[in-house]
Amino acid sequence: MKSRTLLAPVVALGAAALLAGCAMGGSKPAGGSVALDPDAKVDGEITIWSWDVAATALERLAPEFEAEHPGTKIHVVDVGYDNAYDKLSVGLQAGSGLPDVVTIETDRAPGYINEFPTGLVDLTPVFGDDEADFDPFKWQAQSDAEGALKVVPWDSGTVGLFYRADYFDEAGIDPTTIETWDDLVAAGEQIKAKTGHTLMSQDVSTGGGFQMLLQQQGQGLFDENGDITVNSREAVEALTLLQTINEKGLLKNVDGWDGRVTSAKDGDSAVTPEAVWWIGTLQGDAPELSGTYGVTELPAFDDGGVRTSNSGGSGLAIPTQAKNPQLAAAFIDFALADADNQASMMENEGLFPSYLPALQGEYFATPQEYFDGQPVYELFAEQTANIPPITFTTDNAEASDIVANAVVAAVLNGADPQQALDDAAKQIATATGREIAE
Repeated sequence: MKSRTLLAPVVALGAAALLAGCAMGGSKPAGGSVALDPDAKVDGEITIWSWDVAATALERLAPEFEAEHPGTKIHVVDVGYDNAYDKLSVGLQAGSGLPDVVTIETDRAPGYINEFPTGLVDLTPVFGDDEADFDPFKWQAQSDAEGALKVVPWDSGTVGLFYRADYFDEAGIDPTTIETWDDLVAAGEQIKAKTGHTLMSQDVSTGGGFQMLLQQQGQGLFDENGDITVNSREAVEALTLLQTINEKGLLKNVDGWDGRVTSAKDGDSAVTPEAVWWIGTLQGDAPELSGTYGVTELPAFDDGGVRTSNSGGSGLAIPTQAKNPQLAAAFIDFALADADNQASMMENEGLFPSYLPALQGEYFATPQEYFDGQPVYELFAEQTANIPPITFTTDNAEASDIVANAVVAAVLNGADPQQALDDAAKQIATATGREIAE
């Protein structure tokens, strides 16, 4: 799922007020914190806020949970993506108005965790023993500085390389020989010469995939100390790669999400480095291209290097103001720490599991007709545990905007990548008061 994560744009909710479930549960010690008991008996009601296919998945699972736990009722409310974070921010600030469970995307979770350190329940008592079973990147990104899990990982945005098999065939290139980004750039030149198609389509104004390339190398915009790393060696290498692709005439610059989808439908470019949720986008928006696509690992920066990254994904959290946190935790455990339920959400709603045992299910080895019979989910399942963990801070959003400007400067305007990122680092330091990493 995309970094709006849960797949596609959704309809905003109307003005009607949303009420959280009214049943009580869980203990609430002084200070507004909540102590969960993994062995507690649950009853009563909860309300969950989510959106789009995520809400659909939870609504589908709710009756089964209720049947297994008589006396419980799960209310799922599709709040709409456009409203979700406004409502969450207001509710956390006010200390009231939130439901028992909320959906939070992975890239937004650290901001809420850091800005509202007592706003979300510590879920470690229920899920701590299962840490090794979850995508390690998601677990780290959704825990606080003391290691307390505040948002349970749900779906992962494991990245691979989608490619037009017909373009590679026409250019006489075997995609399995592509192991590094240098290999891919060289292949792109040959593909353009033979077919006239560019290598990839990106919206440079939003960063052009820069942060995905940075995470592939195990780095974010900040390090574990919260210092600024946007001008690191790895960052310069990522930006230089994007600049090189453009300078060789291999990059089609498009406008926004719709521009990327239209470019794929039109067949402009040979590859798309993107997350597993791109499968759903292709199948939904370009069914006519069935049989023309394949998927392989993301090219590495160096021989033997990491061949995946992350783009998108989400989790479920319990606000400390929840009226029935114990039932909320039990339902999250049922939905997200169960291999069969996670696999069913992949098969029915296209939500790729962060729960690693689910990836061993039969569905993930099933040949996919759209990809000419290739079992593409198997590749993403194998790569999920390899996603490098990175550090997020409350300043990630502001830093992302500044870095996007640096990407434009280097890729479209020819600025020196090191200088552009040095300037970006200084701007971030001025805006946030953070130190630049040495």
